[in-house]
Amino acid sequence: MKFDSKLIHGGISSDKTTGTVSVPIYQVSTYKQTELGGTPAYEYSRTGNPTRHALEQLIAELENGTRGLAFASGSAAIHAVFNLFSKGDHVVVGNDVYGGTFRLLNTVLNRLGLEFTAVDTRDLKAVKQAIQPNTKALYLETPTNPLLHVSDLSSLADLAHANELLVIVDNTFATPYLQRPLDLGADIVVHSASKYLGGHSDLVAGLAVTKSQDLGDKLAYLQNAIGAILGPQDSWLLSRGIKTLAVRMRAHNENTRAIFEFLQKHKKVAKIYYPGDPSAPEYELAKKQMRDFGGMISFELVAGADVKAFIESLQLITLAESLGSVESLIEVPAIMTHGAIPRAIRLKDGISDELIRLSVGIEAKEDLLQDLKQALKWA
Repeated sequence: MKFDSKLIHGGISSDKTTGTVSVPIYQVSTYKQTELGGTPAYEYSRTGNPTRHALEQLIAELENGTRGLAFASGSAAIHAVFNLFSKGDHVVVGNDVYGGTFRLLNTVLNRLGLEFTAVDTRDLKAVKQAIQPNTKALYLETPTNPLLHVSDLSSLADLAHANELLVIVDNTFATPYLQRPLDLGADIVVHSASKYLGGHSDLVAGLAVTKSQDLGDKLAYLQNAIGAILGPQDSWLLSRGIKTLAVRMRAHNENTRAIFEFLQKHKKVAKIYYPGDPSAPEYELAKKQMRDFGGMISFELVAGADVKAFIESLQLITLAESLGSVESLIEVPAIMTHGAIPRAIRLKDGISDELIRLSVGIEAKEDLLQDLKQALKWA
């Protein structure tokens, strides 16, 4: 079955009992059991719920994994994955990751005895040098948030596995429509499903998919033990959103290419971060590793330009955190999504105070271009 058809018919896409073409919302906490000490399919909805199970089967199939797990948020999914490790374990982490991931690692998990080293995962030598005797995993995003750097997943997986490390990839920006990390050697994929997979700014959810059954079973134990599961209503909403992922991603990609070409020619734009930029160092890798270049673009205005005036002059594009929705969303990472990262570290990693991140929606590209054009006049 082709990927676009899998989005609609993959996993558990209907209800066998009633014949409904959409899995119902099983708004239930507990289930009747027919025998004492038996092994029912469902016993308590923290452990398993039919609506959530259908979603988990679907994402596992879309990512070509063996087991999918749904969580209350992307951060909850990441937290559960890091609970695979123990006090004293070390993880190599990409230096350009979501600010919430940085916050979790450096203000919560480090207090529990986990150790982390941040490196530029585009640099295989730097990754290799960061590996210690107690290193257990490599965690990265590609494309990264917010600088949209692309790392070579196959080469990183070979290096990690040669050192007996797990490879964990946040695939939120690309989605399985554009990139499937498990096929490139990763062991675990995580998503903030609130973004492209949901696609409509109406839910908060996280997903994780494992390549092996054994790893999936370990993560499922943690999902149940920690308890940050996705409820049936949001599981149903997310499954519905996933059905239109292909048509939405095609529109996102087309609009972003048009905006890139516009920004390239504008005198008030100093720098652009976009995997589809032919002059970008990772352009050929992005072409090889991804189906297309995605709906995210970041840029910096020229020195002296007024970022605040530009942002607040936009009329169609919405100033908001989050990304991946049908509406275009814009933000300043230094103040918003990456504000938890100390300024010195942000600047060292290339996240300037002037950096702007734009999640391009599926509006008419002519309207988006006009909005950017008029707002840049005020910058």
